[in-house]
Amino acid sequence: MRTLVLAPFSDEGLVALERMGGMTYEPWTRTQHLHDPQQLGARVASEGFGALVVEADFLFDELFEAATTLRFAAICRSALNQVDLDAATAHGVAVVHTPGRNAQAVAELALAMMLSLARWLPQASDYLRRGEWWDPTEPYTRFQGRELLGATVGIIGLGEIGRRVARLARALRMRVLAYDPYVRPGGRGTAGVTLTTLEGLLRESDFVSVHVPETPETTGLLSARRLEFCKPTAYLVNVTAQAVVDAEALAAALREHRLAGAAMDVHEAHPIPPDSPFIGMPNVLLTPHIGGATVETVHRHSRMVVSDLEWFVAGNRPRHLANAGVWRRLRR
Repeated sequence: MRTLVLAPFSDEGLVALERMGGMTYEPWTRTQHLHDPQQLGARVASEGFGALVVEADFLFDELFEAATTLRFAAICRSALNQVDLDAATAHGVAVVHTPGRNAQAVAELALAMMLSLARWLPQASDYLRRGEWWDPTEPYTRFQGRELLGATVGIIGLGEIGRRVARLARALRMRVLAYDPYVRPGGRGTAGVTLTTLEGLLRESDFVSVHVPETPETTGLLSARRLEFCKPTAYLVNVTAQAVVDAEALAAALREHRLAGAAMDVHEAHPIPPDSPFIGMPNVLLTPHIGGATVETVHRHSRMVVSDLEWFVAGNRPRHLANAGVWRRLRR
């Protein structure tokens, strides 16, 4: 089965795809191009591709309508909001995704942000680069931070990423609180974690780390009223979903020193608008949505996709099949 790969992929994965029938490799990170769904579907059909691997491209009904040779599509992401699963099923296309592919990378970034906030690392680096380090004693007071040992971290959302953050925090001997209404005491990932209410978590945490997806239920979860529960010495870390936090209320809390600082890898828009209140705030760390940007993430999703395609070609149900209904259709 020939495969068109539009996602970053490992060399080992590309070799495996070549052995399974050939492949064409055009990752969007290299081409800097996202395809029109209908045009992409027409290309898939004209060049006889049976499998398509994407990370950023959208797979809508018009793609499946045009891609008459397509039988397998892989999304190198956990989320499935860029694919019309009903359309894929109607056209007999099995869709797989790669849940957890970047969980470790995002968890480590969250921890790195906590350390950076606690020890003023970006500010200290800028201070040195600007040539301001004349007094050898000044940095000891100007950048006096705090240790994570013994501090309390509150994790909002105890999914795969949240559980990994909890493990990393426990390794540093931090006290770990968590809020997740879908997790019960004794459930997966709760060892060494104290489940509590959202308000209780905000009141007690030195670091609040957000790890819930953007849904109608979570949008605005950290509202102006709830941010008031936070300690003025607390830090907020958000590497998951921008809409979970009321941005205007957060900016006000930071300006008024009702919150010590914040770090964010997710933003309202890309690029960040030049009038964003967070740009220029000395107690804010901003990164350009790099949570999953690791070599290991690419290797992980490459292995998952290759494995599922091998299973599919052999007539077996893929492990990470997203549209279960298509399997009944294909097995008739």
